Amino acid sequence: MDQTLLTIREATDDDAAACASIYRPFVTGTAVSFEIDPPSDTEMATRIRDAVRQHAWLVAEVAGEIAGYAYARPFAAREAYRWSCETSIYLAPGRRGTGLGGALYEALLARLADRGYRVAVAKMTLPNPASERLHEALGFRPVGVHQRIGFKHGAWHDIAISQRELTTDTDTPPTEPA
Repeated sequence: MDQTLLTIREATDDDAAACASIYRPFVTGTAVSFEIDPPSDTEMATRIRDAVRQHAWLVAEVAGEIAGYAYARPFAAREAYRWSCETSIYLAPGRRGTGLGGALYEALLARLADRGYRVAVAKMTLPNPASERLHEALGFRPVGVHQRIGFKHGAWHDIAISQRELTTDTDTPPTEPA
Protein backbone atom coordinates (compact mmCIF):
# COMPACT_ATOMS: atom_id res chain seq x y z
CA MET A 1 0.00 0.00 0.00
CA ASP A 2 1.25 3.47 -0.85
CA GLN A 3 1.73 5.06 2.59
CA THR A 4 1.60 8.54 1.03
CA LEU A 5 -2.11 8.01 0.37
CA LEU A 6 -2.79 6.88 3.97
CA THR A 7 -4.16 9.17 6.66
CA ILE A 8 -4.95 7.88 10.14
CA ARG A 9 -7.00 10.25 12.25
CA GLU A 10 -9.49 10.42 15.11
CA ALA A 11 -13.00 9.48 14.03
CA THR A 12 -15.90 11.91 14.12
CA ASP A 13 -19.67 11.61 13.80
CA ASP A 14 -19.21 12.21 10.07
CA ASP A 15 -17.43 8.84 9.81
CA ALA A 16 -20.29 6.85 11.33
CA ALA A 17 -21.93 5.81 8.04
CA ALA A 18 -18.63 4.60 6.55
CA CYS A 19 -17.74 2.68 9.73
CA ALA A 20 -21.22 1.13 9.88
CA SER A 21 -20.90 0.10 6.22
CA ILE A 22 -17.52 -1.58 6.84
CA TYR A 23 -18.85 -3.35 9.95
CA ARG A 24 -22.21 -4.50 8.53
CA PRO A 25 -20.90 -7.57 6.59
CA PHE A 26 -19.00 -8.76 9.68
CA VAL A 27 -22.27 -8.75 11.63
CA THR A 28 -24.55 -10.22 8.97
CA GLY A 29 -22.25 -12.70 7.27
CA THR A 30 -19.70 -13.89 9.82
CA ALA A 31 -19.19 -14.82 13.44
CA VAL A 32 -16.29 -12.37 13.70
CA SER A 33 -18.73 -10.10 15.53
CA PHE A 34 -21.22 -11.59 17.97
CA GLU A 35 -23.73 -8.83 17.28
CA ILE A 36 -26.81 -10.14 15.50
CA ASP A 37 -28.17 -6.90 14.07
CA PRO A 38 -25.83 -4.32 12.55
CA PRO A 39 -25.86 -0.93 14.28
CA SER A 40 -27.45 2.01 12.52
CA ASP A 41 -25.38 5.00 11.48
CA THR A 42 -26.80 6.86 14.50
CA GLU A 43 -25.76 4.07 16.88
CA MET A 44 -22.31 3.97 15.30
CA ALA A 45 -21.95 7.73 15.84
CA THR A 46 -22.80 7.22 19.52
CA ARG A 47 -20.18 4.46 19.78
CA ILE A 48 -17.58 6.70 18.16
CA ARG A 49 -18.29 9.57 20.56
CA ASP A 50 -18.10 7.25 23.59
CA ALA A 51 -14.82 5.68 22.46
CA VAL A 52 -13.16 9.00 21.58
CA ARG A 53 -14.11 10.46 24.96
CA GLN A 54 -12.64 7.64 27.07
CA HIS A 55 -10.31 5.60 24.89
CA ALA A 56 -9.81 6.08 21.14
CA TRP A 57 -11.47 5.47 17.77
CA LEU A 58 -9.31 5.97 14.70
CA VAL A 59 -10.15 5.74 11.02
CA ALA A 60 -7.78 5.04 8.16
CA GLU A 61 -8.36 6.95 4.95
CA VAL A 62 -6.75 5.80 1.74
CA ALA A 63 -6.90 8.43 -0.98
CA GLY A 64 -9.70 10.16 0.97
CA GLU A 65 -11.89 7.06 1.44
CA ILE A 66 -12.46 5.35 4.82
CA ALA A 67 -10.77 1.95 4.46
CA GLY A 68 -10.91 0.77 8.06
CA TYR A 69 -11.22 1.69 11.69
CA ALA A 70 -9.88 0.60 15.05
CA TYR A 71 -11.10 1.47 18.50
CA ALA A 72 -10.84 0.67 22.17
CA ARG A 73 -13.41 0.42 24.89
CA PRO A 74 -13.38 -0.58 28.55
CA PHE A 75 -12.07 -4.08 29.16
CA ALA A 76 -14.45 -4.64 32.08
CA ALA A 77 -16.73 -2.58 34.30
CA ARG A 78 -14.94 -2.93 37.64
CA GLU A 79 -12.87 0.10 38.66
CA ALA A 80 -9.58 -1.79 39.06
CA TYR A 81 -9.66 -2.62 35.32
CA ARG A 82 -9.74 1.05 34.27
CA TRP A 83 -6.16 1.02 32.91
CA SER A 84 -6.94 -1.92 30.61
CA CYS A 85 -8.97 -1.79 27.42
CA GLU A 86 -10.37 -4.07 24.73
CA THR A 87 -9.41 -3.30 21.14
CA SER A 88 -11.06 -4.06 17.81
CA ILE A 89 -10.21 -3.43 14.17
CA TYR A 90 -12.28 -3.73 11.00
CA LEU A 91 -11.10 -3.23 7.44
CA ALA A 92 -13.09 -2.76 4.26
CA PRO A 93 -13.08 -5.63 1.73
CA GLY A 94 -9.91 -5.69 -0.31
CA ARG A 95 -7.91 -3.88 2.38
CA ARG A 96 -6.80 -6.97 4.34
CA GLY A 97 -3.20 -8.05 3.85
CA THR A 98 -2.10 -4.62 2.61
CA GLY A 99 -0.34 -3.38 5.76
CA LEU A 100 -3.24 -1.07 6.55
CA GLY A 101 -4.33 -3.07 9.60
CA GLY A 102 -0.89 -2.98 11.17
CA ALA A 103 -0.48 0.76 10.60
CA LEU A 104 -3.95 1.52 11.98
CA TYR A 105 -3.56 -0.75 15.00
CA GLU A 106 -0.09 0.66 15.86
CA ALA A 107 -1.56 4.18 15.82
CA LEU A 108 -4.39 3.04 18.11
CA LEU A 109 -2.01 1.34 20.56
CA ALA A 110 0.23 4.42 20.67
CA ARG A 111 -2.78 6.64 21.38
CA LEU A 112 -3.90 4.35 24.19
CA ALA A 113 -0.42 4.31 25.74
CA ASP A 114 -0.31 8.11 25.56
CA ARG A 115 -3.59 8.24 27.44
CA GLY A 116 -2.16 6.09 30.25
CA TYR A 117 -3.66 2.71 29.46
CA ARG A 118 -1.44 -0.19 30.49
CA VAL A 119 -2.86 -3.30 28.76
CA ALA A 120 -4.74 -3.86 25.50
CA VAL A 121 -6.84 -7.01 25.17
CA ALA A 122 -8.05 -8.45 21.87
CA LYS A 123 -10.68 -11.16 21.42
CA MET A 124 -10.92 -13.11 18.16
CA THR A 125 -13.53 -15.60 17.03
CA LEU A 126 -11.79 -18.83 16.03
CA PRO A 127 -10.69 -19.81 13.53
CA ASN A 128 -9.33 -16.49 12.32
CA PRO A 129 -5.72 -16.97 11.19
CA ALA A 130 -5.42 -13.49 9.64
CA SER A 131 -6.42 -11.76 12.89
CA GLU A 132 -4.25 -14.08 14.95
CA ARG A 133 -1.23 -13.27 12.72
CA LEU A 134 -1.91 -9.52 12.90
CA HIS A 135 -2.12 -9.54 16.68
CA GLU A 136 0.98 -11.71 17.03
CA ALA A 137 2.92 -9.38 14.71
CA LEU A 138 1.89 -6.43 16.88
CA GLY A 139 3.18 -8.05 20.07
CA PHE A 140 -0.04 -9.47 21.47
CA ARG A 141 0.41 -12.79 23.23
CA PRO A 142 -2.24 -15.48 23.64
CA VAL A 143 -3.61 -15.75 27.17
CA GLY A 144 -6.56 -18.09 26.77
CA VAL A 145 -9.57 -19.34 24.90
CA HIS A 146 -13.23 -19.12 25.85
CA GLN A 147 -14.63 -22.33 24.39
CA ARG A 148 -18.11 -22.48 22.85
CA ILE A 149 -18.86 -19.03 24.27
CA GLY A 150 -20.99 -17.61 21.47
CA PHE A 151 -23.74 -19.08 19.31
CA LYS A 152 -24.25 -17.48 15.91
CA HIS A 153 -25.22 -18.71 12.44
CA GLY A 154 -26.25 -22.08 13.85
CA ALA A 155 -22.94 -22.95 15.49
CA TRP A 156 -20.98 -22.48 18.70
CA HIS A 157 -17.80 -20.43 18.46
CA ASP A 158 -14.62 -20.16 20.52
CA ILE A 159 -12.94 -16.85 21.32
CA ALA A 160 -9.15 -16.50 21.57
CA ILE A 161 -7.91 -13.85 23.97
CA SER A 162 -4.59 -12.06 23.49
CA GLN A 163 -3.09 -9.13 25.30
CA ARG A 164 -0.28 -6.64 24.89
CA GLU A 165 1.34 -4.48 27.51
CA LEU A 166 1.29 -0.87 26.39
CA THR A 167 4.00 0.12 28.85
CA THR A 168 6.47 -1.65 31.11
CA ASP A 169 5.87 0.95 33.80
CA THR A 170 5.01 -0.76 37.09
CA ASP A 171 4.51 2.43 39.10
CA THR A 172 1.17 3.25 40.62
CA PRO A 173 -0.95 4.57 37.73
CA PRO A 174 -2.65 7.96 37.76
CA THR A 175 -6.12 8.18 39.23
CA GLU A 176 -7.67 7.87 35.76
CA PRO A 177 -6.34 7.44 32.22
CA ALA A 178 -6.10 10.81 30.42
